[in-house]
Amino acid sequence: MARRIDVTGTDGVRLAAWEFGDPPKTGSDPTEHPTGGDASSVLLLHGLMGRASHWASTARRLSGRCRAVALDQRGHGRSDKPPQASFTRDAYVDDAEAALDQLGLGPAVLIGHAMGALTAWQLAAKRPDLVHGLVICDMRASALGAASQREWAQWFKAWPVPFATLADVRKWFGEDDPWVERPNPARGEFYAEVMAESPDGWRPVFDFGQMLRSRETWVYDAHWEELAQVRCPALVVRGLDGELGRAEAQEMVRVLPRGQYAEVVDAGHLVHYDQPDAWRTAIEPFLDALQDA
Repeated sequence: MARRIDVTGTDGVRLAAWEFGDPPKTGSDPTEHPTGGDASSVLLLHGLMGRASHWASTARRLSGRCRAVALDQRGHGRSDKPPQASFTRDAYVDDAEAALDQLGLGPAVLIGHAMGALTAWQLAAKRPDLVHGLVICDMRASALGAASQREWAQWFKAWPVPFATLADVRKWFGEDDPWVERPNPARGEFYAEVMAESPDGWRPVFDFGQMLRSRETWVYDAHWEELAQVRCPALVVRGLDGELGRAEAQEMVRVLPRGQYAEVVDAGHLVHYDQPDAWRTAIEPFLDALQDA
């Protein structure tokens, strides 16, 4: 089951939030749920180009223990993509804050992947009253720089869109993409999830320009200072073959006032997609400890 709940983000942008499991039966209003500082609510934030449905497996697993909501962030998934919308860090953080407030989730545990993890720790630093715990999945705190942004712009130009079929999507992203070092079917499935059928074939549900605008608001800066301002317990998770190196991950744990570390073997950047069982094994003890605190 997937239940959609609309949220109004900053500047009036309409956001789609999703529950992928049966919520606690507390009334007919889907926003009426028990909350509190006991890990009873989780907000899941996807990374750049992602969508809430990438969290479906994790959210269903968590729904047996808490209310788990995944958010399609602005420009992504089923949320609005206004041409002139703001795609700054503040806009993303304010949207997540609005989701917590309007859905009655706070204080909640935030689970974020990549850009979504950055949004999560920036919100935790800004509004500690709304964040009870934090899971950071494969996101760097250091600046990536102008070369990285140029590489992404060139990579987008290399996509052979439109794709004729979803099988072609899976094959290109899982095997033929020059960024793929070895065949990765999970990566192909990940990108198939962000495609929609159009008259001439399959195209991404997002706009390339909006993705680059989103990315340019954080790649040039380091984010260590905000990381140090996170006061709640925080778990840094990396895939052994991901983009977050072990040394940087361990430094992030050191900088976090209450940081912990976990790693997932045989996983790349898409940790929760590459190794879903190992991903859940990595985060569930941390969530259990929050619930028992």
